[in-house]
Amino acid sequence: MTTTRENATFAGGCFWCLEAVFEQLQGVEKVVSGYAGGHVANPTYKQVCAGTTGHAEVVRITFDPSVISYRELLEFFFAFHDPTTPDRQGHDVGTQYRSAIFFETPEQKATAEATIAELASQFDDPIVTEVAPLGAFHLAEDYHQGYYRENPGQPYCNATITPKMAKLRAKYGARLKTAATGGR
Repeated sequence: MTTTRENATFAGGCFWCLEAVFEQLQGVEKVVSGYAGGHVANPTYKQVCAGTTGHAEVVRITFDPSVISYRELLEFFFAFHDPTTPDRQGHDVGTQYRSAIFFETPEQKATAEATIAELASQFDDPIVTEVAPLGAFHLAEDYHQGYYRENPGQPYCNATITPKMAKLRAKYGARLKTAATGGR
């Protein structure tokens, strides 16, 4: 029996934040941090942070759609970043921190657009999330992969990601991998 896997690519501020959330979800098999939406081949973190490449910090999620749907991933995406602030998430400011959904299929595009339309009334300000074709995905440097897992006490992680993880456990505990394994 062959199980189909799909990919989803989202930008919602610092990739460390989204990676930490998505890797906890049942049905998510892999999350990697990288860059998308720009015009420079093989950008570095330093180049992306300079704001001259056009790239956003993204996470690319490999998931099992029989366990978690693309629509459900979008719902988590919108629950864990502010889609109403152009080029910013909290203290992180710049085009690399924009809110974006990089679709890989016409179905993903349609689902993203429908989800934005449905969720718009839940926000005080308009959703500014970009919906664009993925194009090239560039893997971020090794030290960015699993960053929160490896550095939970780092000040940025502690101040920014730890509260997101507490929200994830409190609000969505039944959807976490630890719930499926009885807490292991």
